[in-house]
Amino acid sequence: MGSEATEQHRTNARDLGPVQVAVITISDTRTQETDKSGALIQQLLIDAGNRVEAYQILPDEPDQIRKRVLELCESENIQVILTNGGTGIAPRDGTYEAVSGVLDRTLPGFGEIFRMLSWEEVGAASMLSRATAGLRGKTLIFAMPGSSNAVGLAMEKLIIPELKHLVWELNRPA
Repeated sequence: MGSEATEQHRTNARDLGPVQVAVITISDTRTQETDKSGALIQQLLIDAGNRVEAYQILPDEPDQIRKRVLELCESENIQVILTNGGTGIAPRDGTYEAVSGVLDRTLPGFGEIFRMLSWEEVGAASMLSRATAGLRGKTLIFAMPGSSNAVGLAMEKLIIPELKHLVWELNRPA
């Protein structure tokens, strides 16, 4: 797609109302009081004119994550699901399997670009991230690492700048 067409799509997307988002923090230890990454995601969404329709913390249990993501995909008032946590390679990190297992289509560029940008901050450790994104029906799903630095990077450099454009693309007439 040429840059002129992309700019036209972004212009069209600006006319969308707030994007309706669900935020899920995956952690065995965080609480609402200690969930800095979840709070950061919500604040960045609100600052960009979007609405947080649901927020919760789930343990790193793939069956629970999968079940909740599928429930949110069925909700008429959720357009995007943002998860954070559980995308590494530790034995308890099951978010990647839970999320990737429900996707109809993937957005490989999200994980690829996220890891490229992470490289600039953390070097070779960026390869430990299994950040991913994709679609289930017309719901966008992003799985980010749980650290606040990683969340800030993903949200500020990738998700927020393209969120309305992505939602517009999913819903535009064929």
